[in-house]
Amino acid sequence: MSVLIGIHPVREALKAGRPLDRVLVAKGSGGTRIQEIVDLCRQAGVAVRFEQRSALDRAASEQPHQGIVAYGAAMKYAHFDEISSDSHLMVVLDGVEDPHNLGAVIRTANAAGAGAVIIPDRRAAGLTDTVAKAAAGALEYVPIIRIGNINRGLEDLKKRGFWIYGLDERGSEAYDRIEYNTPTAFVLGSEGKGLHQLVRENCDVLVRIPMAGTIPSLNVSVAAGIVLFEWKRQLDSQTAC
Repeated sequence: MSVLIGIHPVREALKAGRPLDRVLVAKGSGGTRIQEIVDLCRQAGVAVRFEQRSALDRAASEQPHQGIVAYGAAMKYAHFDEISSDSHLMVVLDGVEDPHNLGAVIRTANAAGAGAVIIPDRRAAGLTDTVAKAAAGALEYVPIIRIGNINRGLEDLKKRGFWIYGLDERGSEAYDRIEYNTPTAFVLGSEGKGLHQLVRENCDVLVRIPMAGTIPSLNVSVAAGIVLFEWKRQLDSQTAC
């Protein structure tokens, strides 16, 4: 992931529309130039994080940074309004932090026919070079939408007619014993923690993958492949009729 250091390089990158994963602003920094960068970030949908100056010192490898450091993104993020009206499948990730997992899920989502993948802008992996490599080219075809609040995103999907299915080991329905309503959005939780409580409550249905072994859950990218291709199997079956 490329790192931009200082006010001028970051401001010009934002003005040029360069994909940025996030911008770090040192706590206590102020002035019109800093505020201009914050405003440009908001206009472009780039996450802004206010960090201790020591964190920016480390990110900039001790180079002078003027209170601003930015991380470049492998690809540009999309917006909700760019979702195609023909999309019947969405994948929502509730805080997946491992870039390899994120890339693998994006690759699987593309293979299953998902219209987009939605990720949060905090406490989650962004579009790094590692993600792009793990996605094996899928980033060229799957829009990645980054939002500030997953629950608001789910509400937006519901308004668009999507049924929300959360994958949770405590789900009441087995993933392959339920008939999915379309359009469909699957929500998968973070490694180790699963779905947040409020996210779980915002799902229409919670489904589980029955496990025969002692390990209670699967890697998130593996779980995504299982449920997404069951959804695809059902869709293909209905289309063939």
